[in-house]
Amino acid sequence: MINIYRTHLNFECKNGEFPLGKRTYIMGILNVNPDSFSDGGKYLASEAALARAKQMLYEGADIIDIGGESTRPGYEAVPKEIELERVIPVINRIRQELSSTVMISIDTQKAEVARLAMEAGANIINDIWGLQGDVEMAEVAAKTDAGIIIMHNSDTGEYSDIIDDMKMFFERSLETAEIAGISEARIALDPGIGFGKTFDNNIEVLSRLEELNSFGLPILLGTSRKRFIGEILNCSPEDRLEGTLASNILGIVAGADFLRVHDVKEMRRAANISDEILRR
Repeated sequence: MINIYRTHLNFECKNGEFPLGKRTYIMGILNVNPDSFSDGGKYLASEAALARAKQMLYEGADIIDIGGESTRPGYEAVPKEIELERVIPVINRIRQELSSTVMISIDTQKAEVARLAMEAGANIINDIWGLQGDVEMAEVAAKTDAGIIIMHNSDTGEYSDIIDDMKMFFERSLETAEIAGISEARIALDPGIGFGKTFDNNIEVLSRLEELNSFGLPILLGTSRKRFIGEILNCSPEDRLEGTLASNILGIVAGADFLRVHDVKEMRRAANISDEILRR
């Protein structure tokens, strides 16, 4: 079911907003690190990253999500200085050479990286620890007027009921956001497919995704090329397009407003068909 219980009409971010319920928004993934699970190393050079951003915008991306640190299973954290060296030049070049109106999100778990990325021109902070990792992240989001993606994550991967536990996680994050002065209109929730979750956990979350509509907030879904698709189809990350499309279309039906993907053109087209049927 499409989420008809939203608290706000728009998802707001620095220098922009996204009207909710009218269409699905596509967030194109731009990894500028050497070790992401699917496209690591492809866009390390700022010229290649700029060309990729331009291509995704042409294909229909609404947001370019820039990440300088891989967060795949078993990843090794990198110092903030290295992460900044990777992401800031790319944000600067997009702003200078493409458009001042391009919506950019910074995919980071470090508050200082988020702050400097927002100063460079980002609009949204995409935090894999949902304001529960770096204790300064909420303050950075509040002071920079960022939109904030609060993603569910877990160190233990142990759940009594995964959706109930996820809701308690989000409630803690929302309390942190409220204390920091972040408006609910600037918040979207991400169930964190593949983060602190087994294959069965991921499938259950996707099958019960509509239960998260109870928060009245937009949902961002990121299933693109994830491991659970490879386990079902027995294929490599580069061969998981059909699985990504299927899981994301079901996500739209369940209430997702934003989809974070590698394959922008194909997902944009599939979402357009779904929107024409569902969002009337």
